[in-house]
Amino acid sequence: MFDFTPATEEATRLLSGVRDEQLGAATPCEKWPVVQVLDHLMGLSLAFAAGARKTPLPMPDGPAEPSAHLPPNWREEGPRRLADLAAAWADPAAWQGAAEVGGVEMPAEVCALVALDEVVVHSWDLAVATGQAISVHPELAARLHEFWSSQDGDEGDLPLRQVIFGPVVEMPGEASVLERTLALTGRDPQWRPGLRP
Repeated sequence: MFDFTPATEEATRLLSGVRDEQLGAATPCEKWPVVQVLDHLMGLSLAFAAGARKTPLPMPDGPAEPSAHLPPNWREEGPRRLADLAAAWADPAAWQGAAEVGGVEMPAEVCALVALDEVVVHSWDLAVATGQAISVHPELAARLHEFWSSQDGDEGDLPLRQVIFGPVVEMPGEASVLERTLALTGRDPQWRPGLRP
């Protein structure tokens, strides 16, 4: 087990720093402006909290593309969902057996790491897109780096990393653990608004 709270509290802090005029801004998450990353963060918080509690949410009809229309109360609802995500994974029962999220069943401990990755990486997306600094707890960054570094798959199978993310970005040896983790998810840690399409 690990504590989600440092990650969810940092995501909440970053969410509170997003200005209304930044909702349409580009992010490192290709084709998703800030508003869609926010919507995705809200949706994944709900889904992974339900997965922890072994109560899968109903599957949506059609593609689950994040919406460009946030609910009016997103500034209050987003932090509530993030806090509930941390609370759900604080229960030792959440880490037992399997968990199902988005129709995909996986070992609970893997589900927790994927949930953590979603929160941390999309928090970074928000931070760099809106000009905010991000702080990631060193233990959580190390867990994510170890997890994605190990996802090479069996012979003949696509690595889990490749299924979920784009190609790995090459990083220099002096890069931080967070930067190397972002690179494993296909993110360029040097991304800044206006530097790429």
